[in-house]
Amino acid sequence: MIGRIGVSPQLLLGFSLGILLSASYSEICSFLSRLWRVQDENSKFEGGRIQMTGEEAGVVKKDIRVGVEGLIGNTPLMKIKSLSDATGCEILAKVELMNPGGSAKDRIALAIVEWAEAEGLLRPNSGDVVYEGTSGSTGISLAMICRAKGYRAHICLPDDTSTEKVDLLEKLGAEVEKVPPASIVDKRQYVNQARSRAIERNNDDSIEGRGLFADQFENEANWKAHYDHTGPEIYRQTGGQVDVVVAGAGTGGTISGVSRYLKRRLPNLKVVLADPPGSGLYNKVKYGVMFDIKEREGTRRRHQVDTLVEGIGINRITRNFDVGRPLVDDAIRVTDEESLAMAKFLVEHDGLFVGSSTAVNCVAAAKYALKIGPGHTIVTIICDSGTRHLSKFWKAVGPISGELGASSLEDILDLSSTTSTSRTNTPVNR
Repeated sequence: MIGRIGVSPQLLLGFSLGILLSASYSEICSFLSRLWRVQDENSKFEGGRIQMTGEEAGVVKKDIRVGVEGLIGNTPLMKIKSLSDATGCEILAKVELMNPGGSAKDRIALAIVEWAEAEGLLRPNSGDVVYEGTSGSTGISLAMICRAKGYRAHICLPDDTSTEKVDLLEKLGAEVEKVPPASIVDKRQYVNQARSRAIERNNDDSIEGRGLFADQFENEANWKAHYDHTGPEIYRQTGGQVDVVVAGAGTGGTISGVSRYLKRRLPNLKVVLADPPGSGLYNKVKYGVMFDIKEREGTRRRHQVDTLVEGIGINRITRNFDVGRPLVDDAIRVTDEESLAMAKFLVEHDGLFVGSSTAVNCVAAAKYALKIGPGHTIVTIICDSGTRHLSKFWKAVGPISGELGASSLEDILDLSSTTSTSRTNTPVNR
């Protein structure tokens, strides 16, 4: 056939080879082109390493935190969009739940332990035990710090503390001692019980290691931690533009430390206490005395009652609150109904799942924003997550609506006129 059409085998072979060589040449050129582009893009590589530009070299530095204690503080400040939009004020929240132990109490736990070490009251890995009376969060923070620094923690708490907090304490290796809720004048009250346990240990020479009563309510390392760290962080993060600080008080360390720092720099700053039912601090700030028509100051003997809120509220003046009390300008009472509705509101509008004390703070911040009018900057505290309050506070919140923006701020604040449902024997200290 080839012979008949006049094409020699040699010509056909040459034609075929030419096609193959042409295709190979094209592929080779494409490969080389890609290689040159890669080489051009990686022109900064030398010996397999990227050579940083001068700009990069100026900002890149080693940033390694040492242990969990190195993660405490420098929490972000966030704008709560729903509350800001509804009030016309910029409502900002210090997100303390982002501390490694999950709450603002990490700051004071570390401060108290470091103070005790500096005073020679604690020695790592010697069998020393830290005792504290708490309704949960301070105990969790202490248990974490003690494990990290070579101590054990013994936590006394009311036997109706949320099960989530008790479980966390036990998982952190703390010894948990539950006691019935009682007034501070009762020797069996959880704070007094913790103090007694530390004394018992120190009086028994047969026991290895010493006992330290952390004493979060009276130990001034508490408010100083917030003066040294939380206050400066807020000042820096806001650029010094703050009109109002709203916070609750259990030990009083946060509101005292923050207000003492900020008011020296911002003399026009207003400090507002957020207070739940069953606490006497509202009356103390508003009227100068801690009693209602039923009780005279200093004669309260009944158990603390009437709230689902854990972490804030108290019926005595602690040393940590007293150092900042003259700087507190106003107080707002927040009902349980308002707190429950606010917790639900923040999930539905912002995706924020917060604890009971945070809900109180946010109600008070919103109320005060509406009182002073738009255009102000208000800072409050997100103390911890709602995950610590599932079995108690959040159980009472009820179901969350599947509809976006199902509730309004007006719905929450209208609850202030309703009658608060009585709660029995629920302490409010943290």
